[in-house]
Amino acid sequence: MTELSTSPTDDPAPTAPTDDTLDADPFPDTVGSTPDWFKTAVFYEVLVRSFRDSNGDGTGDFKGLTEKLDYLQWLGVDCLWVPPFFSSPLRDGGYDVADYTNILPECGSVEDFHHFLDEAHKRDIRVIIDFVMNHTSDQHPWFQASREDPTGPYGDFYVWSDTDDLYQEARIIFVDTEPSNWTWDPVRQQYFWHRFFSHQPDLNFDNPKVHEAMLEAMSFWLDMGLDGFRLDAVPYLYERPGTNGENLPETHEFLRKCRRFVDDNYPGRVLLCEANQWPADVVEYFGGPGRRRRRVPDGLPLPGDAAHLHGRAPGVALPDLGDPRADPAHPGRLPVGHLPAQPRRAHPRDGHRRGPRLHVGRVRQGPPHEGQHRHPAAAGAPARQRHQPDRAHRPAALAAGSPVLYYGDEIGMGDNIWLGDRDGVRTPMQWTPDRNAGFSSATPGKLHLPASRTRSTATRASTSRRSWRTHPRCCTGPAG
Repeated sequence: MTELSTSPTDDPAPTAPTDDTLDADPFPDTVGSTPDWFKTAVFYEVLVRSFRDSNGDGTGDFKGLTEKLDYLQWLGVDCLWVPPFFSSPLRDGGYDVADYTNILPECGSVEDFHHFLDEAHKRDIRVIIDFVMNHTSDQHPWFQASREDPTGPYGDFYVWSDTDDLYQEARIIFVDTEPSNWTWDPVRQQYFWHRFFSHQPDLNFDNPKVHEAMLEAMSFWLDMGLDGFRLDAVPYLYERPGTNGENLPETHEFLRKCRRFVDDNYPGRVLLCEANQWPADVVEYFGGPGRRRRRVPDGLPLPGDAAHLHGRAPGVALPDLGDPRADPAHPGRLPVGHLPAQPRRAHPRDGHRRGPRLHVGRVRQGPPHEGQHRHPAAAGAPARQRHQPDRAHRPAALAAGSPVLYYGDEIGMGDNIWLGDRDGVRTPMQWTPDRNAGFSSATPGKLHLPASRTRSTATRASTSRRSWRTHPRCCTGPAG
């Protein structure tokens, strides 16, 4: 793997930075190293298990997704973003990974994924996938080996302690289900650390072997021709006493290492970073010139040049994060760090669909704050707005950054508010008004989630397609 170079010991002492050096990029891009194609791309997040069932077993699969690539090409999608499909007990929607290099059997095989990727590339559609770095499932062989053999090769792959008193400054993220970030393991007779659910032990990134394992797993998919990753939950990779365990310098150092590894071995691939943090912390995940007061940019190419992660959410006042003169009284220029906090998982009644899956730091789903408005597809919006999804997409196409849509947004598809947790926004894609909404030929009782029949692509998709493909920024297609 590629390590960051260090300066010789006889280098001259550093001088005080000037305005010019503060704006300079200490890691300038080389030809072909950092991709530019994402700047004009339309991203489309598609859940494999809910998009198209090819074999009638009630669960979507890669063969079904491959069948619908012509539709996605017609829609104008430049890049597909695929949430987790790795082997998993599915206690957290696939974000509890049990094998980084294998696929859920109901979704198909690695060969099916490879075929899907090749077919997408034939249509000039790129593909990125979620990659969960921070933690694994407790069913992962690494964790099972770690708990059974503390002195073995995986004994230090996770964060273990004889006491649960460490790192008390770190907040508990899921306060409704987890009383602590530590859980006792009766096999190893120690506590293990987890920032999320207790069945998702955190990996120990102080162990260089974990670095190697992560880069090796990334290479497995990049070697097939994958176009990049969305790196999940990266602010929490390290733990340090006296800190909140988020956005630590060691985390940025490891992300630079990932960026260098990808640039050196797989040029032209993108890394999208999930940093669900306050804007003042989010800006540290952006690299490139123009980041004033940034001494060591991370070099993570993310959609857009302004400091936002996935795009701009329609109807939400967002700050100009690059303008230090931002006026708190101006609804469009709230200063960095002043956006209201939003829960990671709001009750589904607070908004059926999360709108186009565009959010900035903590601006996500949930009830609207004062001065904000829900996406037109949310519960309680006037019916005439819900039936005109193109109106919601126009602001996303006009704003800086790359628009990211969630499957079904192009038809104004609603969700099942009665399903628990993530399932409410993961219902089957509504292809037709027929039984199972055209998603599957299985009997309705066999569907992995119930389907509704409120919209169909045949009558709704064309208006949304026009909304983003007619804007000049979005019509250039994927860059070479």
